[in-house]
This record gives sequence, C-alpha cells and structure tokens, in this order.
Amino acid sequence: MMKRLALDELNLEGQPGAFAGTLMNSSRDLVAQVCQGDQEAFRLIFERYSRPVIGFIYDMVSDRELAEELTQETFVRAYRGIRGMNPETKLSTWLFGIARNVARESLRARVRASRHVDLEDKSVLDLSDNEPVPVDRLLSKELNELIRRSLAALDEDKRVVFTLKVFHQCSYEEIADITGFSLAKLKSDLHRARAEMRRRIKPYAGVGYEV
Repeated sequence: MMKRLALDELNLEGQPGAFAGTLMNSSRDLVAQVCQGDQEAFRLIFERYSRPVIGFIYDMVSDRELAEELTQETFVRAYRGIRGMNPETKLSTWLFGIARNVARESLRARVRASRHVDLEDKSVLDLSDNEPVPVDRLLSKELNELIRRSLAALDEDKRVVFTLKVFHQCSYEEIADITGFSLAKLKSDLHRARAEMRRRIKPYAGVGYEV
C-alpha cells in the first residue's frame, strides 16, 4: 500500500473562517493565488474538490480507506504540480486526471502484489445482526454491493469512463481531457459499460437504479 501522505504537511489545517476573503473566488483565481504561494487558496481548492475526487477514486478502487489515502496523494501531487497546469484547463478536469493516474498506479501495484480489491462496501448501511432489517434497506445494501462488484468487473477504461459520466456527470469533452481517449473510444466504452452494468443489475430493475 502506498505510504500515507498527510495533508497537514501542506499546512492545510486552518481555523474556521480562514477563507472569508477568498470564498467567492473562481477556480482560476485560486490557481493563480496558489502559484503566488498562497496556501489558503490551495486549502480552499481542497475543500471544494476533495469530495468529488474521493468519490471518483472510491469508485475506481472499491476501498474507502485506500480512497482517502489516494485522495491525499492526489492533492499533494496537485500542490506540487499546479504551477505547470495549463491555464486553459478546468481545475476539476485536471484534478480528476491526477486522481485517475494515482488510482491506476495503486491498482497496478496491488495486482503485482497479488492483492485483491475489497468489494465490500463499508460506507453504506451499518446493519446490526441483532436488529430486524427492513426489506427496503436490505435491498438497498444488496444493490449497492452488486454495483460495487459490477464496477470492479469492468476493465479499467470502461470503469473510469462510466464513473465519470454516470456518477460525476462529466461531459464527453471533460472525460476526453481527463483520460486522453478519443470521443469515439469513450462513447464505445460507455455504451459497453452501461450494457454490462444493466446486465448485472437486471434483477434489481425498477428499484431505483438506472444506468
């Protein structure tokens, strides 16, 4: 497992209200401020984008603790590389690109080490064994686990395209920027991923999940 990198190394633990003067700044303004050495601006970038980044990485690796670790690594790399960022690139697209590379490196390292992705969703319902479980909650838990297993069964390219489009509502242009895939490839990958996901969750059709 990758060595854990604490974000407090970047002095990102601030006091409440530390962003009062920069709260409404655009992403482009914040990037410019970071390039001038403003760590407060980077802390705000972290607060704005850490949730979608960790969600994306979790969809890739299916492990909550590992996703948190890789999110830290993503923002450490972002902080170190932000001065080289293309000013025409959307900040979210750039961060997702870093997150994708970090997740891919981790997955490949785990394969080389003959480790297996943990497919059990630890973040969804914490159901006690000695409590009666309502049917709708049980179905929700089973469906969530099935979705995780189905995502993990997709090949890497299809998983990242599906995750960005369906879960994060990225445009085709944004996905192409993040992945480097051609428009034709990502549309093909998305079509095949959706077909595979629909096939796998067919028993749950009509219970609130559509792909």
